[in-house]
Amino acid sequence: MKLKLDIDPDIVAMMAAEVTAGERAVSAAIRKAGTGLKAAWRLQITGAGLGPRLARTIRSEQFPKATPSLNAAAVVWSNAPVIVGAHDTGPLIRSKNGFWLAIPTPAAGKSLRGGRITPGEWERRTGLRLRFIYRRQGPSLLVAEGRLNTKGRAVASRSKTGRGLVTAPIFLLVPQVKLPKRLDLARDAEGAHDAVPGLIVANWVEGRL
Repeated sequence: MKLKLDIDPDIVAMMAAEVTAGERAVSAAIRKAGTGLKAAWRLQITGAGLGPRLARTIRSEQFPKATPSLNAAAVVWSNAPVIVGAHDTGPLIRSKNGFWLAIPTPAAGKSLRGGRITPGEWERRTGLRLRFIYRRQGPSLLVAEGRLNTKGRAVASRSKTGRGLVTAPIFLLVPQVKLPKRLDLARDAEGAHDAVPGLIVANWVEGRL
């Protein structure tokens, strides 16, 4: 008995077309999952009150970039991973040198470089000296003698009579700080991962229409 197998060219073309459709479907699904996860993370960050600037550090990219592929992949990351990661995990922060963490009060104002001002920068900027006050109950303090301006910030007093002079707490001193967990990035990542199969099917069917 002899068996002869003939491959219909139409079948070959159909199979090639299905592979192409699959490549496009997978790439489209991965692209949607990646951009969707980026949008979800950005929304989480702004919703947690961390601001649009930090939210814009979330980026996404797809590979391969130019051609559809059954092995397409998307990467979503932050350009500020330390800050975003800290709000995602809620770590316990201690001073690097084992001493105090200086937490500025509203009277300290803000750093000219952005972010929190340090005791050294505050003294250089104001010309005032900070004085340490130990407290058994509650955080210890760094205080300064000056006056409070209209914005509630401590500045040097020009009064010769001492009018308006106050002892203002400038920094709270604590041994450690527990940063509250304000983000749950894994939740959105798992949701994006679970949505991929459905997105592939939806894009595959859509590509046939």
